[in-house]
Amino acid sequence: MSGRSFGLDLQSPVFSNGFPVPRDYTADGRNVSPPLRWSDPPDGTKSFALICEDTDAPNGAFTHWVLFNVPAEVRELPPNIAATPDLDGGARQGKNDFGRIGYGGPAPPPGTPHRYIFKLYALNTKLGLPAAATKEQLLEVMRDHHLAEGQLFGVYSRSDGSA
Repeated sequence: MSGRSFGLDLQSPVFSNGFPVPRDYTADGRNVSPPLRWSDPPDGTKSFALICEDTDAPNGAFTHWVLFNVPAEVRELPPNIAATPDLDGGARQGKNDFGRIGYGGPAPPPGTPHRYIFKLYALNTKLGLPAAATKEQLLEVMRDHHLAEGQLFGVYSRSDGSA
């Protein structure tokens, strides 16, 4: 179940590219982060960063997850990453647009399915950002350190808005 890639093949064992994100990984379910795995990065990779966002949100892209300084030797994330600023191995989580640290699952308004894009970046450095950094802060500091990326997207919709 792989996603469109730009150097990295990003996959999830629980949903395929362009298919629904299972309910457990949404605000209507357990609201836990999905498992992800990826291919080997280019030489020189020192860390990974991950951003998940809803590109169909009514007021523009809505950030669901900001994760960075994932060690270069890591090739997968288990499901249900703890919603803590600092993780094992030196990884850090930023603040999502719900105003919380860690992953916040899909919670679109009723109607048309929204696209949830997971973008993984291979970087040539570890970033000096504090935990709770925003997507904008992450994108700014990693701009000149980007080696490769991959993406995977899932869709999710609510028919009546109930949680």
